[in-house]
Amino acid sequence: MTHSSAEQARVTTLLKQAGIERLAPTQQQFIEQQANRHRFTQQELRQLCDMAADLAMWGEGELAQYWTGDVPLELAPKQRRKLLLDHLRAAWQELREKPNHYPAIPLTPARAEQRIRRIEVEKQKLGLGPCPVASPRTRCCNLLTLDAVENCGFDCSYCSIQSFYHGDEVRFDSRFPEKLAQLEIDPDRFYHIGTGQSSDSLMWGNQGGILDALLEFAWQHPNVILELKSKSKNIQHLLKRDLPGNLLCTWSLNTPTLIAHEEHLTASLDERLKCARRIADHGALIGFHLHPMIHYDNWREEYAALFLRLLDEFTAEEVVLLSLGTLTYIKPVIKKLRARKGFQSKILQMPWVESDGKLSYPKAIKQEMFSFAYQSLQPWHKDVFFYLCMENHDLWQPVFGYEYPTNQAFETAMKSAYLGKIKQRQKRSEA
Repeated sequence: MTHSSAEQARVTTLLKQAGIERLAPTQQQFIEQQANRHRFTQQELRQLCDMAADLAMWGEGELAQYWTGDVPLELAPKQRRKLLLDHLRAAWQELREKPNHYPAIPLTPARAEQRIRRIEVEKQKLGLGPCPVASPRTRCCNLLTLDAVENCGFDCSYCSIQSFYHGDEVRFDSRFPEKLAQLEIDPDRFYHIGTGQSSDSLMWGNQGGILDALLEFAWQHPNVILELKSKSKNIQHLLKRDLPGNLLCTWSLNTPTLIAHEEHLTASLDERLKCARRIADHGALIGFHLHPMIHYDNWREEYAALFLRLLDEFTAEEVVLLSLGTLTYIKPVIKKLRARKGFQSKILQMPWVESDGKLSYPKAIKQEMFSFAYQSLQPWHKDVFFYLCMENHDLWQPVFGYEYPTNQAFETAMKSAYLGKIKQRQKRSEA
């Protein structure tokens, strides 16, 4: 092998290790040209490929647009490479720092069909687990989770569920109703159990008898507060049933812009609010999760319109909870997002900082968004339980004017508020 062919083989190997194959052909060609010209290291090529992937994902053009040719030839190769990377990184960082702008037409048209295929498996055991995103660094409500289904059929661009499970498979436990009926529940303890952490609670309807089993479970255990969390409009089965008083039906909400661009295949905001209205009219308690709130150029105006709709369309007596949270990432999730071919989203175009072991917005941005949401919903302050989800306890006081010293205190306050609302509902239904 000649020296030139050996060098080309070396560059090819380094580029493959850097993940160049995830990029469009024009991006690959440009980076390969620069690799041959400047002899970048594998780590430097990884940085180039990551920034190229980000630019494509954000809809901000290609790497060549931000490349500088103004590099003094007399510099040593290492210095030239550093100057080139510093210039590129500065342009990339500037794009991350400025508020995102979403075009009127989504970057990627929403897929008409789910990509996920449904399979049945028999899990050895069904049990209650801790919230999968709980962290000792954040204030946590100690929610217990029940994995009725594993993986989600929606395609929210920021979601980490698919990093935990089986690619494009959604798994149903073939004996879920039987196992749920046998789950041991201490009658002297109050539980708060959610089913929306490993998959959307409602999008699958009553497939496999899931909803019937969950409703019967709630009826049999009045000391369980059972929360169904959804972005779906699939409520037909619930409307056919009498709903237990200890059932909470909650919807994750966002602005129409963010739903169109980042929450693919989910129900629209109008559909989610219409479903919440119908379930409340059917007699169940409801709640809302503003999680994740996402920072972009028109966030304040569009979230304000959403909050006005909530106040106009629902009463505080119907609403049990409203949670606030924002984007948080672990590095493996970022790596998976960057590896998706043809993936377009602005959710990583953010000025992330290390936050409680993850990457998220700076504290000042979080505080601004959460405070705006809380103050916009002032008429609900007395009767609705507000909380921050997966956020540092230092944010509670500046946002709400109060805080909980421990996770246990937070859990106790939450359960007390929920149980109080449940008793109020029961009294109204008996009157």
